[in-house]
Amino acid sequence: MTRKKSKDSVSENLTEDQVIVKEAKERFKRAMEWESDFRKLFIEDVKFGMADPDNQWAWPDAIRRNREIDDKPCLTINKAKQHCLQIVNDNRQHSPQIKIHPVGDGADLESAKILDGVVRHIEYRSAAQGAYNTAQEFSVFGGIGFWRVITEYISDDSFDQDIRISRVRDPMSVLLDPDIKEVDGSDANFAFVFSDLTKEEYKYKYGDKAAEKATDYVLDMNFGWNTPDHIRVAEYFRINLSKGMIAAVSSDDIEAIPGATTNVFKQWELDTDTWDVIVNLPNTKTRQVDRREIQYFKIAGEEIIERTIIPCDYIPIIRVVGEEMVIEGKLERKGHIRSIKDAQRMYNYWTSSAVEHVALQNKVPYIGPTKAFEGNENYWSAANTDNLAYLPYNHTDEAGNPIPRPERQQPPQTSQAYMQGMQVAANEMMMVTGQYQAVMGQQSNETSGIAIQNRQRQGDNATYHYIDHLSSAIRFTGRILVSMIPRVYDTPRILRILGEDGVEDFVHVDPMAQQALQKQQMQQQEEIKHILNPKIGTYDVAVDTGPAYSTRRQEAFAAMTQIMGKNGELMKAAGDLMFKAADFPMAQDIAERLNRMVPPQLKGEGPDPQVQALQQQLQQAQLANQKLMEAMDKYKTERESGMLRANADAYRAETDRAVAMHNAEMDRKQFIHDVATSMLQMQNQQNAGAVQGGQDASIISQQAPNQVMTQPPQQQIPNQQPNQ
Repeated sequence: MTRKKSKDSVSENLTEDQVIVKEAKERFKRAMEWESDFRKLFIEDVKFGMADPDNQWAWPDAIRRNREIDDKPCLTINKAKQHCLQIVNDNRQHSPQIKIHPVGDGADLESAKILDGVVRHIEYRSAAQGAYNTAQEFSVFGGIGFWRVITEYISDDSFDQDIRISRVRDPMSVLLDPDIKEVDGSDANFAFVFSDLTKEEYKYKYGDKAAEKATDYVLDMNFGWNTPDHIRVAEYFRINLSKGMIAAVSSDDIEAIPGATTNVFKQWELDTDTWDVIVNLPNTKTRQVDRREIQYFKIAGEEIIERTIIPCDYIPIIRVVGEEMVIEGKLERKGHIRSIKDAQRMYNYWTSSAVEHVALQNKVPYIGPTKAFEGNENYWSAANTDNLAYLPYNHTDEAGNPIPRPERQQPPQTSQAYMQGMQVAANEMMMVTGQYQAVMGQQSNETSGIAIQNRQRQGDNATYHYIDHLSSAIRFTGRILVSMIPRVYDTPRILRILGEDGVEDFVHVDPMAQQALQKQQMQQQEEIKHILNPKIGTYDVAVDTGPAYSTRRQEAFAAMTQIMGKNGELMKAAGDLMFKAADFPMAQDIAERLNRMVPPQLKGEGPDPQVQALQQQLQQAQLANQKLMEAMDKYKTERESGMLRANADAYRAETDRAVAMHNAEMDRKQFIHDVATSMLQMQNQQNAGAVQGGQDASIISQQAPNQVMTQPPQQQIPNQQPNQ
């Protein structure tokens, strides 16, 4: 970790470049001393794991030379390599996948999904799987492997850059900070990457003068950067710390800062006026932090020929370790080979000795007296090559004495001790690795599938730390990419993204967008435009260690084939999905044709059948309810109409009765009036001559109508009879 220039450096009157080169030399020497013992063993282990009959790397030099002098065989039956490849190839089939999860500050699941696609496309463009596999092989064989994350211009006529994952072919060309504590090396404060350039290549890149200066200085040969024919270039990474201020603004004051997408601001990313506005807000909190800056220098000899700032929070060099411990202050790092070496040497020795033993045995098939073969040499010399019907021999000599017949000898046989020694060596390999016959694909005592899987799981448990370390390294790669993407893709552009199923899409990057992800409907098109602002949001990285997508697709096709073979209706409904998972020519064409036959509801293009059934039931219930309400309204109307008619009839009857009574009363009154009038007329006629009588009659004629209307007839005519 580097801070600002110290007083000691200034007192030496060194230039800034000289200070950096001096620091690089000191750190390089300290790191090499820390790893010197491991590096020797690393080379031996890797060579041992890659041994074959031609290079003879599995045999110690002294033993091999002695056996060659005595013309003894030195056979190499490399079983150790198969134990290592079992781990490597299993990891290739279940390579960990980077998964990005939103944490906050405007990030959401949709933006994390888009970032997943960006990361997958970076891996695809970089052939990252090759970088992962190379590092993993070295970690299993030798104990450590590396890959890098770099940036490069997208073309010679552009200033836009892309991110690429770069393969490291030789792990010994990388040197990390010896004080790291994390397995993935994410806490490293410095690192070196060495590359040897020919003098012609160096002159072409950096000029003749730079080449002359680079070759003038030669460091100690134990740590030499230069060789007679090459110029070793060191890429030096270091973390430079400087003091900086950050500010946190309350949610009430965030509107005072135009274009703000977060409430935490870094002083070194803002202009002075904006920072003054932020710190003068009433509820702003500030504190001092260490500002991390990843500095990069390319050094040749004592000259810095390139320098830049890496747009990342970490040194972008990722390591994959096999087994690593610090014991009594010394580094102990190794891979899978280290523990197999003795057992493999035993196996090679027993095999070579068994061959030697058989080679020294007598190979003559028949033994007998010379006299027995005289005259029949042609027969006996062809006995091993021709199918002769018989082999004649001389059974007596000239004196008639019997001659013993030739006897067939036992063929050469190997010693049981050698065979047992080979078996012991093979068993010891399995014991020290935890990888037994079922793990290696050989037939064993386990017969059921569950028993074989359990034995394979035991082997996986014994070597799972290699998978776990690879997962940690890939997770760290995801953290580096999440850190670099907002800084590298800092201009509007269109990026390709890659789905988990390998389907490509596009996303529009706009660092000025107000949200982490926006969706915009394209005019006159059905396409939806995704706009990503990678500067908004905080994300975390996890890894998925399950099978790769291609493996899961094959498993899905096998499972669907088995299921749909027993259910024809399911084949009609989901056959297109089965052929989508297939991986043979024209499978996608079959899937498209079957897709046209699937009802829209099953494809999600129409309503769900259950929802549709519920909707139909609801419509039927609403219709029945409507009919019931209409019936009730009709009944109510009819009831009200009946009551009105009944009331009207009653009222009419009452009215008719009242009218009839009135008419009857009027008729009765008229009748009484007429009778009274007639009686008065008769009385007047009888008393026409009497005056008093005439006056009374006049009075009666005037009062009679009123009396008739107001008084009962009995009072008006007391003497009137009922029959009258």
